[in-house]
Amino acid sequence: MIPESELIINDDGSVFHLHLKPEELADNIILVGDPGRVDMVSGYLEETEFRHQSREFVSVTGKYRGKRITVLSTGIGTDNIDIVMNELDALANIDFYTREIKAEKKSLNILRIGTSGAVQPDIPLGSFVFSHISVGCDGLLNWYAGRERIALPGIEEAFKKHTGWNRHLPDPYFVRAGNDMISRFEDCTIKGMTIAASGFYGPQGRVLRMPLAMPDMLEKFGSFCYDGWKITNFEMEGSAIAGIAAHLGHNAGTVCCIIANRYLKSSNPDYKPHIRKLIELALDRLAR
Repeated sequence: MIPESELIINDDGSVFHLHLKPEELADNIILVGDPGRVDMVSGYLEETEFRHQSREFVSVTGKYRGKRITVLSTGIGTDNIDIVMNELDALANIDFYTREIKAEKKSLNILRIGTSGAVQPDIPLGSFVFSHISVGCDGLLNWYAGRERIALPGIEEAFKKHTGWNRHLPDPYFVRAGNDMISRFEDCTIKGMTIAASGFYGPQGRVLRMPLAMPDMLEKFGSFCYDGWKITNFEMEGSAIAGIAAHLGHNAGTVCCIIANRYLKSSNPDYKPHIRKLIELALDRLAR
């Protein structure tokens, strides 16, 4: 039995941070970082069952083309993803009455929709990149046992050697998205290997008033190539989603709209029309 201190259940039967009850969670889940984007996505649903909000975690469950979908905001960063992914799995695979893990496990379909900055010159603004491989520079997955079972050690070692990885930084990890999620998006997105950074400024090579520990980071990331794979873009959550999902048997992936190109030093502040197209694409592919 899982102790109360390890899995906190609220008085109304909902899980501690997300304030969702097991029966409120759909098998198909769209994650967005911005709480305000939940309403943008849920506006496409034919019917909705509820809307909950707890801190940055806003959730709506409804139906799209007859398929039940939960839309949930995560806030920014892999630390929040650690909360979200563990609590989603608890809702699906732990009995909240007995506090025991269910004998029959459920595999959730989890898709993150986000925005991103490209690091290759041939990736245009407004395009969609699906992260076939997510690169965690945050260190989160290193806290869990069995990391070697789901990571890609060959590419990890090549990446650290190529970049001259700073010994004070967390060991990077490389994890593939779920095969089923890849198959849903491989014909309509750019094939990506995406850095999930632990911050927006220094961890993504931006310099304001503090110099970088790896001053040539952007050049090293952009020039890395392993078996035909190149680093395509930056975002801040995908590695934890892919890694925890792989550990727990869920089918997960991240697809991002490119709103900036770091190599070309260009950006598109008017990206909402592209995000709407990405939402429509995501809903269509999840509903199949």
